[in-house]
Amino acid sequence: MVKLSKKLQEMRNQFDIKLAEKLKRKNELLAKGDFLDGDGYPTDDALEIIALWHWDDARGWFKFIEGLWAYHDWGWKENDEPHEWDKDKIVHRYYISTAGWSGNESIIDAMQKSDFMWSLNWVQSRRGGHYIFELREFNDGS
Repeated sequence: MVKLSKKLQEMRNQFDIKLAEKLKRKNELLAKGDFLDGDGYPTDDALEIIALWHWDDARGWFKFIEGLWAYHDWGWKENDEPHEWDKDKIVHRYYISTAGWSGNESIIDAMQKSDFMWSLNWVQSRRGGHYIFELREFNDGS
């Protein structure tokens, strides 16, 4: 096992504490179950959950977001498809369009606040509120 310097160990401990706090907060908000307001817009709690979601559960993140997405029949599609350049590899791709609706736009804003999750899964954006994501999943190799 690699021995970390005192400063690195302190940074690691602070990171672990922050991570635990985010997970606790996310779970508290999930337990409340207050995700859409009376007009169908995502609540502040729902948007905070999206921003707090940890990168090791991308599939869960997209599933949660899908449950909030307005105009789902028109603006949400997902498929297993060949990778763009590695044709032997299959990726799970999401095609998401906001339909110009401000509630969906606020979801996209919250997704972008989850920097690491956005960076791992985002593939493309086009004018008109169209987005493509590829699911990135990580496991321990078992």
